[in-house]
Amino acid sequence: MKTTHSSKLADKRLAVLGAGKIGGILLRAFLEKKLVQPKRVHATVRHAEKARSLAKQLGVEASTDNRAAAHGADIILLAVKPQAVKEILEEIKPEMKPGKLIVSVVASVSTQLMEKQLGMDLPVIRAMPNTPCAIGCGMTGLAKGIHAGKEHLEIARVMFEAVGRVVDVDEKQIDAVTGLSASGTAFIYIILESLAEGGVKVGLPRDVSTLLAAQTMMGAARMVLDTGDHPALLKDAVTTPAGSTMDGILELEDGKLRVTLIKAVMKATQRAKELIVES
Repeated sequence: MKTTHSSKLADKRLAVLGAGKIGGILLRAFLEKKLVQPKRVHATVRHAEKARSLAKQLGVEASTDNRAAAHGADIILLAVKPQAVKEILEEIKPEMKPGKLIVSVVASVSTQLMEKQLGMDLPVIRAMPNTPCAIGCGMTGLAKGIHAGKEHLEIARVMFEAVGRVVDVDEKQIDAVTGLSASGTAFIYIILESLAEGGVKVGLPRDVSTLLAAQTMMGAARMVLDTGDHPALLKDAVTTPAGSTMDGILELEDGKLRVTLIKAVMKATQRAKELIVES
């Protein structure tokens, strides 16, 4: 079923408005996975020189003209900064018509605000991906606006399943997705770096220690995903009575690692809510 949808998507024209950090990551991944054809893509960036470079690198049409990109597009991927959303939507508004789908990866900007700004009943999907989409290991939360149907959600799902896993959530939960999986990658890197530093402290070469930490972290995550077991159950399977792991866990608890990570997700979620552009 996914293949059928993917082949249908290949016939769509895609506009990527803001092919910078996350927009660029997604566009490159879509092209690499052959989800879209380069000749059917028009990407925009803020500077003409960057547009020329992008066109040369990816073989797509690239410019600084958002309205021109939106004109022929079936799907518009909005990947600009939250503060620029109103201006961009106002710019492309004359090109909006029934049949177009807007997929936004902009943090904090609600579908309601986008729908209101466009002033028409267009389907809008909010997506919150994270940077591991660049290597096909991303995690994306999807939420649909009031005018989006199952078919629109399915198109967005196909797009983001090409770069990782996807979960559907209510829009009120999207900020929590931002705080957990989008911001969470940075938290994970800090944990990984700290484990590697611990390995160096006890005598391992830095490259060996980093490899051990990274592979261990990836393996642990795969165990959770593949077995479906609760992390606490898997933790207990590693922890033998009076063993070295228990001593390490006691240090983590003493350092309040658990509550600190919970607070980090809460704080990032709250910040995402505060970034909302008021209508």
